[in-house]
Amino acid sequence: MENYQKIINSIYSNLKNVTDTGKVADYIPELGNISPDNFGVNITTIDKKSFGVGDFNKKFSIQSISKILTLTLAYQLEGETLWKRVDVEPSGNPFNSLLQLEADLGIPRNPFINAGAIVVCDVLISHLQNPKDEFLAFCREISNNNELKYNEKVAQSEKKTGYRNIAMCNFIKSFGNIKNDIEDVLDFYFYTCSLEMTCQELSQIFLFLANDDFITQRGKRVLTMSQAKRINAILLTCGFYDESGEFAFRVGLPGKSGVGGGIVAIHPDEFCITVWSPKLNKKGNSYKGMLFLEQFTTATASSIF
Repeated sequence: MENYQKIINSIYSNLKNVTDTGKVADYIPELGNISPDNFGVNITTIDKKSFGVGDFNKKFSIQSISKILTLTLAYQLEGETLWKRVDVEPSGNPFNSLLQLEADLGIPRNPFINAGAIVVCDVLISHLQNPKDEFLAFCREISNNNELKYNEKVAQSEKKTGYRNIAMCNFIKSFGNIKNDIEDVLDFYFYTCSLEMTCQELSQIFLFLANDDFITQRGKRVLTMSQAKRINAILLTCGFYDESGEFAFRVGLPGKSGVGGGIVAIHPDEFCITVWSPKLNKKGNSYKGMLFLEQFTTATASSIF
């Protein structure tokens, strides 16, 4: 096994004082209250060995990383019919763009842009009696962590300022691709984005995408091997919005970013790694997080290519 602790310590030291040209996502006011100097890394291997450095045990709002979790639960409940409601193509546009929805008749390009995640939340509301409670219970089960919870302040902050998401949901509804009440769908969406975790918790919750033999504490598979393969494929091509090609080029792993500054990356059959640094580049991805993961896959020769 690689000496992961030594490697992440070394890269962390190199990058800790690098000038970060990014900017915290203060358009969600509550996220603007986070210290921009936070920087943490954690890697968990498929045999449950964990290595961390920096602020890896501080909680933060995972934001769009939660889209992997809503997609996973929707895929579990809906199966292949899910792809009639949301596509699997890269968008080439920012995460909150409305442009393609008109041409694509309300079918979002993929489940990781906001439009796609909103449709996935609508699918879940059709299946779940108490969506917020049941989604949280699902996250707790697959992570074996009953401490996971939403950040109420972040959820309310997003609700107050989420005008573009509100417009998007209404626009998709006009094409008939939102089946439930708009306010219910958006409320659920904002809460899923407010889910709080540490780097360590994040690197553990996504082991089901790295480990073919992953079984929950209740003895259940989260996804079939085929479904896990498909989610990893969409992560590789769509996980970083209009910077997905750049991430694949520089890092070479399936991954997902969130505007809280977190990035999770998965090496199938080996590990899951999470980096958190709140300052974002112009595409909405963590500036230091991208740099760290590029250096990490170079140092460990762990790109999937």
